[in-house]
Amino acid sequence: MTDKKARLTVDGQDTSVELPIYESAVGPNVIDVTSLTKNGFFTYDPGFMSTASCESQITFIDGGKGVLLHRGYPIDQLAEHSDYLETCYLLLKGELPNQEQKQHFVQAVKDSSEVASSVANLIQSFPKEAHPMAVMCSAVAALAAVYNDEIDITKEADRDQTAYRLIGQMPTLAAMTYKHLKGEDFVASNPALDYAANYLNMTFGKSTDDKVSPVLAKAMDRIFLLHADHEQNASTSTVRLSGSSGTNPFAAIAAGISTLWGPAHGGANEAVLNMLEEIGSVDNIDTYVAKAKDKADPFRLMGFGHRVYKNFDPRAKVMKQAADEVLSELGLENDPLLAIAKKLEKIALEDEYFIQKKLYPNVDFYSGIIMKALGIPTEMFTVIFATGRAVGWYAHWDEMVSKPYKIGRPRQLYTGYTQRDYPA
Repeated sequence: MTDKKARLTVDGQDTSVELPIYESAVGPNVIDVTSLTKNGFFTYDPGFMSTASCESQITFIDGGKGVLLHRGYPIDQLAEHSDYLETCYLLLKGELPNQEQKQHFVQAVKDSSEVASSVANLIQSFPKEAHPMAVMCSAVAALAAVYNDEIDITKEADRDQTAYRLIGQMPTLAAMTYKHLKGEDFVASNPALDYAANYLNMTFGKSTDDKVSPVLAKAMDRIFLLHADHEQNASTSTVRLSGSSGTNPFAAIAAGISTLWGPAHGGANEAVLNMLEEIGSVDNIDTYVAKAKDKADPFRLMGFGHRVYKNFDPRAKVMKQAADEVLSELGLENDPLLAIAKKLEKIALEDEYFIQKKLYPNVDFYSGIIMKALGIPTEMFTVIFATGRAVGWYAHWDEMVSKPYKIGRPRQLYTGYTQRDYPA
């Protein structure tokens, strides 16, 4: 229990409501308002911007300071020293694995990467012009049918096995989606390749034996790692809310994919490429920068600044390094579209307008550049995001169901009609 209290006094009432205050490990303390309902009130917080919907030990963000921690580890340190699957283990289990634990985890994920034929057939049933995120959402939801009888969410062993299947099959499903929409044959998973290299081979290869550049594989691994979790965002909150009903975890993850699909959430790096194509040429940059500075002009530079990070995006520095490495590896330093991106980056880092408003290039800016260079179509960008984020969604779901929890039930400020009689 806490000794700290807040007191809410309401005009016109003699009594006040005492509310406990809980201390966070880092970040703002939290006022517990659960007792308000029995006193005839509840809070109003559109968008839940001032509401803690849960208690979590997984990820912490301090947007003002540009801090992102996974289980206490700074994201830049993980990107430099760790890899995606080790970070997956960290998010799920709370600690970095020792060598034996990591080997077991990696092998379990590889052993679970094969997709059921019924799900592969489902993907192939979609029209070639279908949006990849619609296909992914349907495919992941279909996993609930494949494994429904094998999952008891009250058993830790079943939840672990579900994690292996989800992490193992997300890149397979993503690659299958790409191949189908391109009208190409699927390439089977190759257990000899690491996670990111295997994804690239299943996506762009013609056989399981095709070679993958280590530089490109490392960049892809960083994209997955840097998108692995981002605290209680819209899609993660959706997974928790959906999962709070006790539904199949694959169904809850499919709900998260649906939420991520929205352009205000997962479509930011796609918007970066659309913006670069609209600018069209390096010669047009000054015109578009002037438009961006004009409040009356609807044009906005995408990939600069961040809703959460008011200083800088801590993921961006690592992603910039990866972008430079990929462009060098592929010899694309002079690609026309990427040349626009590089000049925009230079302006944003030097122009006083951008510096004062802290409109630094963010992770979406650089990840969009990398995926464009790799040859990934813009409509697939959010699929890549979902593939990396799946572990974060699952970690939050697992954290919730592994201890007592309540089904989510937000309230409303009702402003409609009061009771009225049906006309005689």
